[in-house]
Amino acid sequence: MELKKRIDQDLKAAMLAKEAAIVTVLRGLKATILDAEVAEGKREKGLSDAEIEALIMKEIKRRKEAIAMYEANGRGDLVESEQFEQKILEEYLPEQMDENAIREKIDEVLTSLGEGEVANMGMVIGKVKMLIGNSADGATVARLVKEKIG
Repeated sequence: MELKKRIDQDLKAAMLAKEAAIVTVLRGLKATILDAEVAEGKREKGLSDAEIEALIMKEIKRRKEAIAMYEANGRGDLVESEQFEQKILEEYLPEQMDENAIREKIDEVLTSLGEGEVANMGMVIGKVKMLIGNSADGATVARLVKEKIG
């Protein structure tokens, strides 16, 4: 719940500083959080920090997809806007693990599994993601597991 308070405080600070672009990003994030709270029946209680981080990861993924689309269509102006929004959102996530650290976690999971379970790539990806939480992008984890097992 502390993360939500931090977002609220940063929104107020951005409003006072008249930083319109940041205000827009944070208002959108607050709306996303509210939608999730209502959908999950947690409006009174609120979402946990981990749940909010997962929502932020989804929002960042949307920005990355939009950036790729805009770059493919030569829309540099829109790319910059999406990159700015992504940068603001990333400030609310825990420090992201580098690929070497992710590989170490993958090795830990593979060591702990039996031989029959290693062949199930989806299960390995799921266990690694549970182990590292929101400290790495799911697509990166999946890619590294496929490299390791494949």
